[in-house]
Amino acid sequence: MEEVFSVSFKARWGDMDFNGHMANIAYLNTSGDVRMLYFEKMGFSMRNFEKMHIGPVIMKDEIEYYREIRLLDEFRVYYQLAGFSEDGSRFRVRNTFFRSDGKKAATVTSTGGWLDLVHRTLIAPPRELCAAMQGLEKTNDYATLPALEEK
Repeated sequence: MEEVFSVSFKARWGDMDFNGHMANIAYLNTSGDVRMLYFEKMGFSMRNFEKMHIGPVIMKDEIEYYREIRLLDEFRVYYQLAGFSEDGSRFRVRNTFFRSDGKKAATVTSTGGWLDLVHRTLIAPPRELCAAMQGLEKTNDYATLPALEEK
């Protein structure tokens, strides 16, 4: 069953840039936080990843801006699956940021894979982790990504 996963935040002082709105690095950091909060909710805490000797690795981030988020503004971030390989080794996820007035502020689309922390190579993750990823709501532009052997 697909699930809509979202987390609410408030823009912090350290998130602001010189122009008085949320900085690009704050969008990337918040996206990473949402990703890890989802994994933890699904039973994959940082400790679990350490024990399995694997972790998510992001190879590409794309940010699109629509509206400003300013200091102390409340916002909500939705987390969706935008792509996945058949073997689960590669994924594309999208974080969509909405202001408290319901207007879309930004999207962060991240493409990554699962890194074997011992051998430093991409791997297909355990079945349970694939299932957790596939449990996310899919984006309208969801695409199947190449598997390891298709590279």
